[in-house]
Amino acid sequence: MSTEHQLQPGCSIALPDISTTGHDFHSNRKEAEWEFKQLRKEIISYQEKLYAEGRQKLLILFQAMDAGGKDGTIRKVFQGVNAQGMRVTSFKKPSTLERAHDYLWRVHKAVPQAGKIEIFNRSHYEDVLVVRGENLVPEETWQERYEQINQFENLLAATGTTILKFYLHISKEEQKERFQSRLDDPAKHWKFSMDDLAKRKLWNAYQLAYEDMLNNCTTEQAPWYIIPADQKWYRNLAIARVIV
Repeated sequence: MSTEHQLQPGCSIALPDISTTGHDFHSNRKEAEWEFKQLRKEIISYQEKLYAEGRQKLLILFQAMDAGGKDGTIRKVFQGVNAQGMRVTSFKKPSTLERAHDYLWRVHKAVPQAGKIEIFNRSHYEDVLVVRGENLVPEETWQERYEQINQFENLLAATGTTILKFYLHISKEEQKERFQSRLDDPAKHWKFSMDDLAKRKLWNAYQLAYEDMLNNCTTEQAPWYIIPADQKWYRNLAIARVIV
């Protein structure tokens, strides 16, 4: 497995110290895009074998600031993968039924079955990010969740699930450019929400929340990868390398 951008258990990182630009890791976009296409062919081939074998389980989750590129990453990296063997689950505001259970209830229902790939577009980590950033639960509540999440992921790993966790790391300047492009292009207006601007005002608070998530929830069984995501071509390559 590729270990570039992988955090180690017990790590202590500060996000401002970590580059968001792919140019710091690859100098040739054309070469990167060619390698990515070759890796994507491998992903398609491996997924077919995974599905046919019907034993192993793969959970891939993506977290990012708004406009971080989660949707685009999933479209690009998994283009051509047989939909019978893969599912994408997006975790939004919990429903009344979901709120009546513990916060991991809806997540556990969505983990992959044998032979399948499950992709989380946002995940159980919203319950240490949004609830903190929006001050929805007391600090003592979300602080306890780091260990609860680690134990949950250890259970999944111990019962045969491989877990890959990607944080798509973009700069505040890149986020501003992506928001502006959504406003400038009528075809992208659906992607824009006034909530995005409200969260942008909380950029520093969310960055601290992500730092704590990364520092507290990197384990041997389920490490985090911090992917420089300002350049989509490098982001896609780095993630494909890890998956293959």
